[in-house]
Amino acid sequence: MKTIRADLHVHTVLSPCAHVEMIPPLIVRAALDHHIGLIAITDHNASANVQAVQKAADGTGLTVLPGMEVQSREDVHLLCLFASLPDLEAWQRQIDLSLPDELNPAEHLGEQYVVDEQGEYIRTEPRFLLTATKFSIEEITQQVKALGGLVIPAHVDRTAYGLFPTLGFLADQWDFPALEISRHITPEELHRQFPSSIRSPLIQSGDAHRLDEFLGTTLFEIDTPTLDEIRKAFQGEKQRKINIQNNQIA
Repeated sequence: MKTIRADLHVHTVLSPCAHVEMIPPLIVRAALDHHIGLIAITDHNASANVQAVQKAADGTGLTVLPGMEVQSREDVHLLCLFASLPDLEAWQRQIDLSLPDELNPAEHLGEQYVVDEQGEYIRTEPRFLLTATKFSIEEITQQVKALGGLVIPAHVDRTAYGLFPTLGFLADQWDFPALEISRHITPEELHRQFPSSIRSPLIQSGDAHRLDEFLGTTLFEIDTPTLDEIRKAFQGEKQRKINIQNNQIA
């Protein structure tokens, strides 16, 4: 069993709110500088830069999970994590059909860049990504589960797009394997403010839009850095564990 430091919520320049420094080689270097061994790339409703980050991480010891941060029609952000690129690509096709037919207002939100593993420009994504899809939370959880993925509500404590401030409850039928907290709260404070959260495993992520926003406060006790092992840690199977250490409040 290994202790693996993780940050499962990382954006690239494909997210309009991310800084231009969020390109594959610099993301990999920043993660390693924080002694992180496992990250997930989770751009807003998009996945075109995931493979580039995986290629940039080849040979470094950093594992990069395919992922996406999806906005439900209830305006809740959800981390969708997958075991493989083909699974993520299948999910992307469904998301593409669920997005509004609108152009990105780049002058207000920023550009959305697709890049290669060196961070070199390939194209600009014209669609409006930082918006709600037509899918409900329940539809997202069902569809991602059918593809073998995991859905984790993002920054559940945050006023903007967080599950508890937005909806005020945690429904049993969603069956989330874990909840993500932001850097601005401790697990103890989350449980105090939102008592229903106490029954769920927690991760904490940097929601990195800049290179200095990596946290690495989530520790997995797992055999290998894979989605299946993460799932086992959430369920406490076969001595797999999850813990949050060195919580930073800023």
